Amino acid sequence: MSENVIWHGTTIILVRKKNEVVVAGDGQVSMGNTIIKSTATKVRKIEKRNVIAGFAGSTADALTLFERLEAKLEKHAGNLTRAAVELAKDWRTDKYLRRLEALMAVGDKEKSFIISGTGDVLEPEGDVIGIGSGGNYALASAKVLMDTNLSAEEVAKKAIKVASEICVFTNDKIKIEKI
Repeated sequence: MSENVIWHGTTIILVRKKNEVVVAGDGQVSMGNTIIKSTATKVRKIEKRNVIAGFAGSTADALTLFERLEAKLEKHAGNLTRAAVELAKDWRTDKYLRRLEALMAVGDKEKSFIISGTGDVLEPEGDVIGIGSGGNYALASAKVLMDTNLSAEEVAKKAIKVASEICVFTNDKIKIEKI
């Protein structure tokens, strides 16, 4: 495989509505113009700390970051804010981690963040986060749906569905985690 081949294909949406927090992701992984897999799991729950996360980017990199986030949550007694900041700091400064290419959307019952390898820990102004190739489509859809009677899970599913109809790197094989 050529080093110039770019892996595409993620839409992640995190929705916070009423007492429900949901992260949903599509299942498509593409390499160039080819769909490699349609049922990938890009969302995960850290059971012990009641934290959910979704990732956009390289799968191996994201799994490494999930493990690091879990370790940071353990070290900081489940404080998601502190764990996210410490992970972002390590990600930006560590010689090995700084090569990882991914974005994470994480949330617990109180807070939601986007964590990036550039050291950013962003808390959105609204109750919705969208990342990945179809993230902006899903984000726009979810923002409109937030004013309806739909649950957080229903908003997330519909948002991914809309993104799958617009973004060629997104499908409607949706995986969901919620707290």
